[in-house]
Amino acid sequence: MRTTIRLSDELYARVRAAAQERKSTVTSYIEQALQQALISSTDTTPAYRIDPIHGAGLQPGVDLDDSDRLSDLMDDRAGR
Repeated sequence: MRTTIRLSDELYARVRAAAQERKSTVTSYIEQALQQALISSTDTTPAYRIDPIHGAGLQPGVDLDDSDRLSDLMDDRAGR
């Protein structure tokens, strides 16, 4: 399966360097890291929780399942 992920430049550089050290591809390195994380993960408690301070939920047009549109909305609101 093919998918797209968004990583910060700093994280990508670290992943790329680690993959090169292991004589591996970035794809293979990420795949192995995810498999290991799934194997070792026994805690089903979320790592964090977001509680709204005020308001009635998401703003109109915000769909948390559409990361591309969400990124565009954040960029628009930041004036980029």
